[in-house]
Amino acid sequence: MNSRERVKLALSSGIPDRIPRALGFFPQDLDGFASRGHEKELQLDVRFAEFNAPPNQNKFLRYLNQVPEDVHIGSNAQLQTYVEWNYHPESDEKGPLASIRNLAELKEYVFPDLTHPDRYKGLQKQVSKWHQEGLAVAGSPPHLGGVMFEIASRLRGFERFLRDMVMRKELVHFLLEQLSAMLIHNSLILARSGVDILILDDDVAGPTDLIMSPAMWREFFKPRMAEAIRLAREESPEILVFYHCDGNFTRLIPDLIEIGVNVINPIQPDCMDAERIKKEFGDSVAMWGTVGTALLWTTGTPEQIRKEVKGRIKDLGPAGLLLSPAYDLDYVPAENITAFIEAVDRWGSLSAVGT
Repeated sequence: MNSRERVKLALSSGIPDRIPRALGFFPQDLDGFASRGHEKELQLDVRFAEFNAPPNQNKFLRYLNQVPEDVHIGSNAQLQTYVEWNYHPESDEKGPLASIRNLAELKEYVFPDLTHPDRYKGLQKQVSKWHQEGLAVAGSPPHLGGVMFEIASRLRGFERFLRDMVMRKELVHFLLEQLSAMLIHNSLILARSGVDILILDDDVAGPTDLIMSPAMWREFFKPRMAEAIRLAREESPEILVFYHCDGNFTRLIPDLIEIGVNVINPIQPDCMDAERIKKEFGDSVAMWGTVGTALLWTTGTPEQIRKEVKGRIKDLGPAGLLLSPAYDLDYVPAENITAFIEAVDRWGSLSAVGT
């Protein structure tokens, strides 16, 4: 069984020859452990197709040079579209749409054009190359131009947008229509490129619960996400849909399954009960992630990482599971990443599960 077959079976809640693995849900650039370009040596099962950078790369590079060295504001793939929206997470908490007072003013705002073919030139070739190597390929829309709540709250300002959802619903619906149109456009590009997994990403939860009520999420976000999934599946019927949200989004899982989500991520163990989710929803949705808290990854020992991986496999495997760190690996010691790889090797095969 090659990686592509393994991942597709696991994310369809099946049982592969071994539990597949990744280091996250996007390519990793890690100090002291250069995983980007070394996925083959690490035997990672997934590659990530990415849109091209904005055409004005010099402006983007100037923007990056202005960011203080001790400020972590996202990967390059995330940052590449920020400059187009005039959004500066390192210094501007108001957001470029903060001064908008009503729907009429918002309708006059000129949204960035993310549709130029240069943005996805070579994407299909990229996917085909990895498929020829027997690898699974996942792809996500550009960060600004692919998610809804997270971006709307950045454009308007977090607290202002939450108030908007209660007091200015017409403004919210109009803004989300623009963002969902971009999401649909970019999701269709990914579906046509042949990716196996469409990654949808929207942080709508905190460590203990959702940021908003489920009813509010269903009013503003569920139908728009459902439409993006429906259209992507019309283009690519076998595409697997992946949903990422940090924090505890347990209360959304039935809704996500209803609109066609196949796999949820990252299932942070200090926020969500993966065993309970497995028992309740294991036949309907797969899990990608589940391994380790942020504290464990940054300050734990390799032996603690191995123990965590073994426990995850015992409690959650082998069906419907792709093992991955449940937190970003920005400041993680290289030996802990090596321990993760070694532990999945040791206990992730079908013959070793449960031992």
